[in-house]
Amino acid sequence: MERSRNYGFFFYVLLFFLLSLAGWLWEIAIYLVQDGKFVNRGVLLGPWLPIYGGGGLLLAIMLRKWEYKPVRTFFASMALCSVVEYLSSYFLERGWGIRWWDYSDQFLNISGRICLWGCLLFGVGGWLLVCYVMPYLRMVYRKIWKRDKGRKALQLACLLFILAFAADAAWAADFPNMGEGITARMTAFP
Repeated sequence: MERSRNYGFFFYVLLFFLLSLAGWLWEIAIYLVQDGKFVNRGVLLGPWLPIYGGGGLLLAIMLRKWEYKPVRTFFASMALCSVVEYLSSYFLERGWGIRWWDYSDQFLNISGRICLWGCLLFGVGGWLLVCYVMPYLRMVYRKIWKRDKGRKALQLACLLFILAFAADAAWAADFPNMGEGITARMTAFP
């Protein structure tokens, strides 16, 4: 019965922002370890990478039926996330003439937009998200949502996140994040 329950708008808004933040932290950690310095990744200025939020939502919604099928979840996550990353790279490049990431030097890459190592990481991440993290998040959300104050707090949090994100996205439409470190990794196209 639990598997067919629809959590609705507020759950998915919060999930989007939680996963966007987790993706931002992941990328920050990679560059801290790799280069020893903070690099704010992505187009936006805020602590979120919407590619992770959107990709995670896609997995949470589309693969929920496979919550107890880890092998299917792994391979479907690899495929879905790789398509999202490829298309995101393509549209970011077309929109701003800049490539925010380039895997050309990685084994089995496609146009430098995706690579085998990234696909495997997406598979593991999607498997962990769908099979382990999502059931836990649904349980926590239900507990908070049952209380009137909890429901109002979640709704207010959603509103504040949406407003902050909209302002950030509006600013980035004209002035995308070009922080130090990113520009050194980007490949500009005429």
